[in-house]
Amino acid sequence: MHQTQLKDSEFKLFQSWLHQSTGINLSSAKKALVAGRLSKRLKHLDLKSFGDYFQFIRSHAAAEELQIAIDLLTTNETYFFREPKHFEFMSEKILPTLIPAKKFRVWSAASSSGEEAYSIAMTLANELTSTAWEIFGSDISTDMLRIARGGHYPIARARTIPTDMLSKYCLKGTGGQEGTFLVERNLRNKVSFAQINLNENLPDVGQFDLIFIRNVMIYFDQDTKCKVIERLLPHLKSGGYLFVSHSESLNGITDRLQIISPSIYKKP
Repeated sequence: MHQTQLKDSEFKLFQSWLHQSTGINLSSAKKALVAGRLSKRLKHLDLKSFGDYFQFIRSHAAAEELQIAIDLLTTNETYFFREPKHFEFMSEKILPTLIPAKKFRVWSAASSSGEEAYSIAMTLANELTSTAWEIFGSDISTDMLRIARGGHYPIARARTIPTDMLSKYCLKGTGGQEGTFLVERNLRNKVSFAQINLNENLPDVGQFDLIFIRNVMIYFDQDTKCKVIERLLPHLKSGGYLFVSHSESLNGITDRLQIISPSIYKKP
C-alpha cells in the first residue's frame, strides 16, 4: 500500500498551527510522530495528502476533527506517582501545616489521563482526616479527559501506586474487566476535570493552595512559558506552592515566586 508522505512544507503548517493554538513547540524530530499519528485520520477521511487534512481541520465545518488532531498531537506519557519527591514534600512539609477549617485546593494543570490528579487525591485521602480538600484537573485533550473522568486504567499502570494505597483506593477488575482497575468512587467524586488551554485566557477556576504544572512546559518556548506562568499566578494563593517537573525550571520566567528547592516554588 502506498504510504502518504508528510512533506516538510506540510509539517511546517502543523508546527505553526499547533504552536499558535496550544503553545506547543514541535521540533523537526517529531515529524515522523506527526505523520504516524495523523495518517489514520487521512485514511479515515479518504484524503490524499497531509496538506488536504490541514485544510480540512482549518475549515469551519471541522471543529470536531480539529479537536481530534489536537488530541492526537498533544498526548503525553504520564503515570501514577511520577516524580515521587513532590508527593513526599507535600506529605512532609505542606499537609502538616494546614488549618483544618480551610478547604485545601489543588490544581493539576496538565492532568493528561488523570494519573497525577488521582495520585494527589490518594495522598490527601491518606493524610488529611480533618481538613476538607478538592482537586481540579485540566487538560487540552478531550480524549485524555474522558479517560481521567472514568478513572479506569490497565492493570499495568498500577505498578507505581504504593501497595497500601492501591488496596485502599483502587478496585481490581474481574470478569469482563479483568486486567484493569478502577479508582474507587469516593475518591473520584473529589476530583473534577475540565478542558482548559493554558495558552489562552484562563476561566475563573478560583484560587489554589498548590498547582502542579509538570512535564508540559518542556514543550513551550520561553515566551509561552512566561505567559502561561503569568496566567497561573493569580490562581495561586499567597503562601501557596507551584510544582514543575524535575527537568524544568522557572529561571528567567518569573521573579514572583521563591524557589524552595529545584522544581518547587512558593508564592510569598
